[in-house]
Amino acid sequence: MRNFDFAPLYRATVGFDRIADLMDRALTADVAQPTYPPYNIEKTAEDAYRISIAVAGFAPDELSVEVKDGALHVTARKAPETAEKTYLHRGIATRAFDRRFALADHVRVTGASHEHGMLHIDLVRETPEALKPRRIEIGRRADVEAKAVEAAPEVLAN
Repeated sequence: MRNFDFAPLYRATVGFDRIADLMDRALTADVAQPTYPPYNIEKTAEDAYRISIAVAGFAPDELSVEVKDGALHVTARKAPETAEKTYLHRGIATRAFDRRFALADHVRVTGASHEHGMLHIDLVRETPEALKPRRIEIGRRADVEAKAVEAAPEVLAN
């Protein structure tokens, strides 16, 4: 069996789902990943994302959304039914679940909403100023040397 190194792809991924890591896990995992509940991940803007999870049958107070240890945790616990019901067909799954999404660096959750049986979680990627590209002015050599001499006393004083 071949071993694939996806490490170079990790640096190129943006957002929270780390596609290369998922491919790596899919190739090496012996256990099937959970598929319930179904969800969508969409890019809503340049640095904004939305996770939509189908949560039919769950009330907002039965759902929990938390961010801890660099991961988004969505859990649902259905309250036990008090009234005895007789179903002829029961196709709507309301079983408890715990779904986790790995968040990339500098991605934060901005909000969550529950409407029409869907849980929408909005995320935004905020790149710190120190990591953003910075334009360096190209000047003449004499000007650059003069600025370096002016800055040197301040650096030596500290």
